[in-house]
Amino acid sequence: MKPDADFAPTFSRPGSLWPDTVEPASTSFAASRFDPLADERSRLKAQTAAAFDVCHPGLALRAVLGVQAVLAIVALGVAEGRADWAARQAVLAFAGVAGTLMWLVAVCAARRPLQRAGAATRAAVVLGTGAVAAGLAVLPLAWAGLAPAADGLRVAAVLLAGAGFAGVLWAWLDLRARIWHPANASARLAELQSRIRPHFLFNALNTALALVRVDPPRAEAVLEDLAQLFRTALADVGAWVTLDEEMELARRYLDIEQIRFGARLRVDWEVARNDPRVGRARVPPLVLQPLVENAVRHGVEPAAEGGWVRITASVQRGQVVVVVTNTVGDDPGSPGHGMALHNVRERLRLLHDVAAQCDVWREPGLGRDRFQAGDAPADLFHARIVLPLN
Repeated sequence: MKPDADFAPTFSRPGSLWPDTVEPASTSFAASRFDPLADERSRLKAQTAAAFDVCHPGLALRAVLGVQAVLAIVALGVAEGRADWAARQAVLAFAGVAGTLMWLVAVCAARRPLQRAGAATRAAVVLGTGAVAAGLAVLPLAWAGLAPAADGLRVAAVLLAGAGFAGVLWAWLDLRARIWHPANASARLAELQSRIRPHFLFNALNTALALVRVDPPRAEAVLEDLAQLFRTALADVGAWVTLDEEMELARRYLDIEQIRFGARLRVDWEVARNDPRVGRARVPPLVLQPLVENAVRHGVEPAAEGGWVRITASVQRGQVVVVVTNTVGDDPGSPGHGMALHNVRERLRLLHDVAAQCDVWREPGLGRDRFQAGDAPADLFHARIVLPLN
């Protein structure tokens, strides 16, 4: 059957790069992902990845301090006085720091193949690496004459101690992953509920309907952006995406709101494109979009004259800093519950531990509109995310 000329296929805009695991935008329906077995495999994979994510400086510091605390108690139990305890602790401290750091570096370097290995293989590698690290840490002490003469029993004790410490650290990391996983799942659910708010969906669809007859290409663009937002929100995209991919998703959201608000919404992007480290920074999926949505919902939408939203991303003092700034009118609307900011903080902590942060603040009367000269100064609201460099 010959296709009707009135329904000839149209060319859609290039699909978003956010994320690679999501199907690009198209006119066909994406495959649904409601397979319980797939969800369970994804959950176990995420939990294993979190347990083996020992490359954070904060986790390494806690592991070193924990081992040192145990060694200090061991030295105290066998010491004959304060001076003897200090001497024993100095020797044990060197061995503890060296062995712990070697174990952390080895597990961090091998974390990807270990995530794919079976439970028995992972346990054997973790314990074996701990024993080898302990033996290597004691070698300089034996060479300097600070450790007792090595015999079969002492060597076995050192190796078993290293394996024991490695087992305890691994159990702690696994417990941490199990504790944080339900919190991450709850944050994910709350994000989906806040991302796919009914009134935003209805507004976007009404905007597309209004444009269907007067401007079909723009209506198609709105529907494609909306489809990409939903596809990304419902897809299992993993623990992190790049900042470039996350900013692309935020652009799609702002494109929809730009059509809806028209001249009332002005958007300014200031991204350091000449520094590729900015775009490569790792962020949890759907972490920037809620901040942009809050800026529109609480800053621009309630103001009769509208306002502007500015997104900046740059490298400052060895960190990637992303700031979402919006004007706040005289009537900023009803305050939110802070759930979106809470979820952003929790998910940044899960991915980057103490190496990332999210803070917000308000500046009164400092925001003269950059786009329309002569406007009265307005309050500014800032939401800042600080990320480590890859």
